[in-house]
Amino acid sequence: MKIGIDISSVIYGTGVSHYTEKLVENLLTIDKDNRYKLFGGSLRRMGELDSFVGSLSGSFESKILPIPPTLADLIWNRLHLLPIEKLIGAVDVFHSSDWTQPPAKAFKVTTIHDLAPIRFPKLTHPKIYAAHKKRLEWVKKEADRIIVPSEATKKEMESYGFDTGNVRVIPEASYIQPAASTDVARIKQKYNITGKYLLSIGTNPRKNIGRIIKAFDLVRAGEDLKLVVIVTPRFEVEPRRGLRLVADKLSQKELAAFYTGAEVLVYPSLYEGFGLPILDAFVCGVPVVTSNLSSMVEVAGDAAVLVDPYEVESIMEGIGRALRGKLGLSRKGMARVNRFSWEKTAKMTLEVYSEAKK
Repeated sequence: MKIGIDISSVIYGTGVSHYTEKLVENLLTIDKDNRYKLFGGSLRRMGELDSFVGSLSGSFESKILPIPPTLADLIWNRLHLLPIEKLIGAVDVFHSSDWTQPPAKAFKVTTIHDLAPIRFPKLTHPKIYAAHKKRLEWVKKEADRIIVPSEATKKEMESYGFDTGNVRVIPEASYIQPAASTDVARIKQKYNITGKYLLSIGTNPRKNIGRIIKAFDLVRAGEDLKLVVIVTPRFEVEPRRGLRLVADKLSQKELAAFYTGAEVLVYPSLYEGFGLPILDAFVCGVPVVTSNLSSMVEVAGDAAVLVDPYEVESIMEGIGRALRGKLGLSRKGMARVNRFSWEKTAKMTLEVYSEAKK
């Protein structure tokens, strides 16, 4: 088969970027039977797409074009014109990105990582909300198969009117490696962090940062403990005693250093399509406190401390349990994370592509 994949998102440094990057790399490694056509659209960052393509090996060809995201949204989500085959030639399967849904004669596959932009429109930039809303309307009408990372997301899609008979659950995997002690020391020095710290990822309100800080205040009473918060753009947090706010755009290596140096990852999010930071912490041997709901239960299994994310006291008690049981939780997490790999994700995705033949 000829399989087309939209790789436009790899340049943005987001979770979707890493998903696309790792999926393509592993598909090209394991698949010796099919040929791939990699499509990328950008205006100012075409060189980065070319660089990514240049790092790949396997049976593929690429088509990188000067199409900025706003134009792609207009052509494919709003007007829904220009079949993708007009740009990349005939393909048997086309795997679209999380940003646009082009018309195609091919067997259409897309990945929905979560429904956060639709569920939380007030927390989403209006342009992003509008693009996702229009794209999902076309996905609902035209996609032959939809890949989601969790059973929770699949169940949620049913309530939004999707035909879940076409939905395939394929978990994702971590993309970081544990950091060396020297890298941990370097990152702590850079951000003026002394002593022990808890780690929290994201300040979008659905990440539950308000309750996390309240729980931290209770936990650290009499303790020399800090809370390092990786700040989400657009969602600032008031500086205060005990907090270290990290607003810089971090490299994978720097993020891994923050994970590796942490006592506990505190991640009682109110909503996740998957919850990748849980696996990132497991990879780095760090205990995790996360929510007892949604996809986070699927990802964590019995290897994390599960708490009620709506109760500050529950989060506080969960942090205490994680601090007291660090060694056992670290072992459980490292065993748990072995169940997830990008090779496995690629193999399951290839099985979805093969459904085009049926």
